[in-house]
Amino acid sequence: MKTLITLEEVAFFLIALVSFHLQSAYVWWLFPACLLLPDLSMLGYLAGPKVGAYVYNFVHHRAVAFVIYCLGWMAHSEWWLFVGIILFAHSSMDRVFGYGLKYVTGFTDTHLGKVGKNVSAE
Repeated sequence: MKTLITLEEVAFFLIALVSFHLQSAYVWWLFPACLLLPDLSMLGYLAGPKVGAYVYNFVHHRAVAFVIYCLGWMAHSEWWLFVGIILFAHSSMDRVFGYGLKYVTGFTDTHLGKVGKNVSAE
């Protein structure tokens, strides 16, 4: 099942990449340059694990990315389209590597299981 979910996330990432290529007026290198920017949401953990989890999950939730993308499409805004695509691509990329939405118990507790150095392989 884990392989199937990983393949699904790779497909979502490729959809975001194709969407960027077809719908964005921005230069190609902006996609990889901005791909890790959503991880700035980890700064929310400076306010504690509960606030950190809420901020992180909001930024990494694909429904938020989709809403932003749709708003960009309706407003004919290249910038909002780009932000939606980056958020969607980043969330999918994170999930390919096993980083899921966070529980308030700590950064390493995700909906996909524990992450980090001290986690035993299954």
